[in-house]
Amino acid sequence: MGGEKVVKTEAEWRAQLTPEQYRVTREHGTERACTGAYWNTKDNGIYVCVCCDQPLFDSLSKFDSGTGWPSFAEPVADEHVSTRTDRSHFMVRTEILCSRCDAHLGHVFPDGPPPHGLRYCLNSVALKLVPRPSATGSTNAK
Repeated sequence: MGGEKVVKTEAEWRAQLTPEQYRVTREHGTERACTGAYWNTKDNGIYVCVCCDQPLFDSLSKFDSGTGWPSFAEPVADEHVSTRTDRSHFMVRTEILCSRCDAHLGHVFPDGPPPHGLRYCLNSVALKLVPRPSATGSTNAK
């Protein structure tokens, strides 16, 4: 996907997204741990931005971080995510954003698996899983 920046008004985003999707992606919210649709799923596919459908993370890089949020070792392409310093809640963290529409996705931490050592900790509500078709027609990873 990639390409042109997606810019919409607050009213357009509110019309497109559920209240929870809007709160997280447009107002930089966080869903509660162990409550999101994808925190514990093993389904095979590509996770795309709920706001603009840009491919963000591959299920093959997903791992169980024990945090209660979906965690990935790396994005599908570095240019599909952007980062910025987040100083909210009396902490300094690195916020992850969709590079195409600036949706808040979550945060990245330096405690992930090799070889990069990063943990991209995401909000399920900021994502949609697009199943990857398999040779047998099943979309579940074995």
